[in-house]
Amino acid sequence: MATDNEKLNRATGLLVIEVRDSNPNGDPDRESDPRQRPDGRGEISPVSFKRKVRDLVQSDLKATNRGPVWEEIAKTFTPPLKEDQNCILESRGRDRDAIKKELNDHKFAEKYWDARLFGNTFLEEAASTFIKSGVVQFGMGVSISPILVKRYTNTNKSGVQEGKDRGMAPLAYRIVEHGVYCMPFCVNPTAAVKSGCTKQDINLLLNLIPYAYPHNPSYVRPFVEIRHAWYMEHKSPLGSCSDFALIDSMKPKRKPECDSEKPSKAWDEYNVPKKEDLPADLKARILSIRDLMEETDGTSGT
Repeated sequence: MATDNEKLNRATGLLVIEVRDSNPNGDPDRESDPRQRPDGRGEISPVSFKRKVRDLVQSDLKATNRGPVWEEIAKTFTPPLKEDQNCILESRGRDRDAIKKELNDHKFAEKYWDARLFGNTFLEEAASTFIKSGVVQFGMGVSISPILVKRYTNTNKSGVQEGKDRGMAPLAYRIVEHGVYCMPFCVNPTAAVKSGCTKQDINLLLNLIPYAYPHNPSYVRPFVEIRHAWYMEHKSPLGSCSDFALIDSMKPKRKPECDSEKPSKAWDEYNVPKKEDLPADLKARILSIRDLMEETDGTSGT
């Protein structure tokens, strides 16, 4: 459980994500087209982002199989991160029946970092009272302007069909030409009462966020980058000002000479707030504002 000396304050976050010729989140209901709203604006789902963070901690079912991001970040933590307390509940290939057997174990919350932090979906089918809602909730990432989706045919020199010397997948390569997305998130201390989430759990997440995309690239997602990761801590566990006011103040806007209802071509088409641009009345009501992208040397883990 979060103790008095590990007091969690409410916090408001905002990820500003740039996409260049990549598919940041495919829609399985639309043949993996980049997710898109009826008004043309693109979407990145919270599930998609959390998956990338989980994979930085543990890439498969073996808790010992961790990558370089975990290895480097773990060195910065005092007290040290414990391997057996930072496993991933929602790992790829988990056996649901095996998980159900663990639900009523009093050490369940101690074992799984992502369950303490995000909650989980496995408990919907169980009668357990553990961890139904997470401390950290990510919202939908939405592009500031509509996006232009381009579709190309994939070709393969080695044909997969008999009698053909090449293979083709018509319109299978689907990418966003350019887009700037904003994904809000929040830290809710009330949920820590049941989940057991500690300040160390939150700090691990904050250290992982800058590496979510550069260490999870793919064939259709080679160039996605978090340009700013704003983390604004309130002055108390209850919160000290409006989440909406903080988020709206730090969201980029298209420059006046650009049509905000047309897809952008480059980052410099946006006016992007800096830390000092947060209005003075809001800054006075929070404890601190940080850009996690400025802390990628890993020194903020303590």
